[in-house]
Amino acid sequence: MGNTRSKIIKTRLSKQIKILINYFLGPMIFVVLSWSLYVQIKNQPDLPQRWEQIKGSWQHWKFWMVIALMLLNWGIEARKWQVLVQHVQHFSLLKAFKSVLSGCSITMLTPNRIGEYGGRILYVNEGNRIKAVSLTIVGSISQFLVTMIMGCFGLLYLRFFSHKQAVLPAMWGDVLIYLSVTITLVAALFYLRIGWLVRSLEKLPALHKVVRHIRVLDEFDNIQLIRIFSLSLGRYMVFVLQYLLLLQVMQVEPGWVSGFWLIAVFYLLLAMAPTIGFVELPIRVSACWLLLQHFTTNELGVSATALGIWLINLVVPAIIGSLLILSIKIVKDKND
Repeated sequence: MGNTRSKIIKTRLSKQIKILINYFLGPMIFVVLSWSLYVQIKNQPDLPQRWEQIKGSWQHWKFWMVIALMLLNWGIEARKWQVLVQHVQHFSLLKAFKSVLSGCSITMLTPNRIGEYGGRILYVNEGNRIKAVSLTIVGSISQFLVTMIMGCFGLLYLRFFSHKQAVLPAMWGDVLIYLSVTITLVAALFYLRIGWLVRSLEKLPALHKVVRHIRVLDEFDNIQLIRIFSLSLGRYMVFVLQYLLLLQVMQVEPGWVSGFWLIAVFYLLLAMAPTIGFVELPIRVSACWLLLQHFTTNELGVSATALGIWLINLVVPAIIGSLLILSIKIVKDKND
């Protein structure tokens, strides 16, 4: 009798917890995200001038090209996530797209975008969610690796080939190059030998429970890893092109070659800097101007570009993703 009563109480509590998660967590994320974005944008210096410049850019065809590239940007990321998650369950491209946008919403509230994992796995079956987290790590490492490789080439260009030598002072430029190359080599080794790493961890009895959830990573051969890397590279080229186009719209003209490598270094600095999504904007603006000030005096245009890219590539998808979270059940009943 006592056991039956205990089971009934546990069932009721479990149901109440599920209701709380499904119908409270989603709206709470949406409200917190909206408020944090509002506060961050409101507190930006020279916001009226920047906003006026962004509004004026709407009449330029390159601005709409940047908007179209946003869809391509997240479409490539959705395809990459679809390829990754197929190792645990079937995923349509549309479902992968929704999953990626949901991850984008939560990542705005977490350090270095680690919340992306929690957002994406909401669309994965509950039994596969822990495995799916390890798959998101593979995708993140591939994107990080692309960013570091291109950033290293950018550092070398600015250090040895740019006519603006002041961009990278000799001593600090060399330190940054050596540090970046070292991190890149370690990341490349980790990425290409991830299956070997899993098999090595499997030999340790204390890690058997952990390895059980990440064993799926051993299924990736070099061809699959290169395919994922190629998708990450394609996405990287898209958002660098977005930046270059919007800089031109804002009347900032560093040149295509110099501009490309400046943006490559800019993204490398963002990848290495510890940030939280909703306080990332000031860092973006400062880093962008730090690099571009040697090629232009149009500080307002550079700041407006950083703000515009942040709004287009991160805020808009995050808002859409938060709305998508409102429509899904985070925890499903057994009878669903």
